[in-house]
Amino acid sequence: MQDCANPELLRPLPGGAPGSRYLSVAAAEAGHGPLCHLPRSLLVLAEDILWRLRGPAAPGRAGRAARRRGGGTDAGAVSFAPGRALLQDFLGIPLMTDLASMRDALARAGADPGRLEPRIPVDFVVDHSLAVEIAGRPDALAGNRRIEMERNVERFEFIKWCENVFDGVRVVPPGRGIMHQVNIEWLSTVVREARSAGGRVLRPDTMIGTDSHTTMVNALGILGWGVGGIEAEAAMLGQPLGFQAPRVVGLELRGALPPGAAATDLVLHVTAFLRRIGVVGAFVEVHGDGLAGLSLATRATIANMAPEYGATCCYFPVDQATIDYLAMTGRSAPHLAEVEAYARAQGLWSETGKAAAGFSESHVLDLAAVEPVMAGPSRPEQRVPLAQVPASFQARLAALKVEGPPAADAFGHGAVVIAAITSCTNTANPALMIAAGMLARNAVARGLRPRPWVKCSMAPGSRAVTDYLDAAGLTAALDALGFHTVGYGCTTCNGNSGPLDPEWQARIDAGDLATVAVLSGNRNFEGRIHPAVKAAYLAAPALVVAAALAGSVAVDLSRGPLGRDAQGRQSAWPISCPTRPRSRPRCAASSPPRAFATPMRPRG
Repeated sequence: MQDCANPELLRPLPGGAPGSRYLSVAAAEAGHGPLCHLPRSLLVLAEDILWRLRGPAAPGRAGRAARRRGGGTDAGAVSFAPGRALLQDFLGIPLMTDLASMRDALARAGADPGRLEPRIPVDFVVDHSLAVEIAGRPDALAGNRRIEMERNVERFEFIKWCENVFDGVRVVPPGRGIMHQVNIEWLSTVVREARSAGGRVLRPDTMIGTDSHTTMVNALGILGWGVGGIEAEAAMLGQPLGFQAPRVVGLELRGALPPGAAATDLVLHVTAFLRRIGVVGAFVEVHGDGLAGLSLATRATIANMAPEYGATCCYFPVDQATIDYLAMTGRSAPHLAEVEAYARAQGLWSETGKAAAGFSESHVLDLAAVEPVMAGPSRPEQRVPLAQVPASFQARLAALKVEGPPAADAFGHGAVVIAAITSCTNTANPALMIAAGMLARNAVARGLRPRPWVKCSMAPGSRAVTDYLDAAGLTAALDALGFHTVGYGCTTCNGNSGPLDPEWQARIDAGDLATVAVLSGNRNFEGRIHPAVKAAYLAAPALVVAAALAGSVAVDLSRGPLGRDAQGRQSAWPISCPTRPRSRPRCAASSPPRAFATPMRPRG
């Protein structure tokens, strides 16, 4: 790894372990101009530039970030050398094939192929190959894993070969989780250790990934985003990424979420709000007193969907919620102390009530205005209050020139044929998953069941989810409704929904029906989820359960009946659906550090 290009800027870290130092951006101001009042995301960029570049290049690049802070449009180019890379199997395999081919070329030239190694640590998470071939059965997990392994033998053998021959590549095997959830729960450090002149130096954890939702990691105060294969390959080989100094849009959150509003509802409001503003290519940086009431998992839900509202990333500061999450996920106490010490010394720590400044522009979102919603029928920014979902689907039918009304109590247009609790966007949030389990428990107690045409599935983003649902006593209720765990991977969220039941598929084909998927994912573009689905709605996991019980988006979930119990009585939403104050204590009790401590072990 490269030594610090400006060692005179290294300072002892206050509160750090003996001998620990850090590159002080404040110490650079004398020679490089005002930097300390940059937005925190740009402070991270400035630290990286000062670590790598010396002489006229360093103040030039760091100064461009500062000029863009002031709202200028001609700040010029900057560069970024991420500290690590995260790959998934869809793009990671061709990328690693390139590196293997380069090694072959070196061997043919008589050189040592072992000279070609990634210059930064690389984690390769296998999560994109899993499909929901089997669902609604106790053997779904084992059956889907067997099919996945049979279909991908050659691919998985190549990935294992890469781990064996490249020293800097670590593989997270199939069946362990979704890359972004594994990243925040296990791989991320927030602060990393480097060496300079033989001494220990602490630096910010930074990264790139070969998936657009790599942005989820910014919830931890880790700067990172998704890139293409060529950019990722260049970064892995030690080449900095070049781009125009980013516009930084401040998003101030005020107030608190009202009872009944979930993290999913918040991120769908944020997506619609920022789409209207226009943040394509920008860094969004979140601040404000509203942060104090948002858990790290809720921040991760917002950061995950940055691609859907067009931002390069959505950066959150390091604060006590960050430390609490790191503790919950099993990081050591000495590491937590160094994270806080570094963030405070470098100006990356946020105290409640402290004003933020330096943004290119600023906007305010009132958390009290957030209400339960879905997003659809074909784009994530199409936020729809629950009471208006039936009308939004009726408009969808008109746009598709489909004749006939949707059916609220029978199989027809609007039938929910896929109800999927899926995606790292929401399954990384214990409060959302506990809420879905509690709703399932209450539904089972009333004798409710999903309609027979609904394909139910649950694909958590990590093994930890299963552990805390088991600990909370909620897994049995989800299983009873058909939400058996089908595996640990992207599944429905990336279109690997698997087949529908042949009987219902035949009826869809015969009647040319416009059916629907409801999922806790991040994308619902036309044709993405399943060929038989003509509309798809994004929703919180608890709403996915409710939609499965109702069986149709023609039902107004804000007040309409979800179904009939064993005595024939109608039950409406919410059937004691938990609000955040009720579910949070259960989350804390059900999510001990040991649930996150062994994410690599297999299950099922």
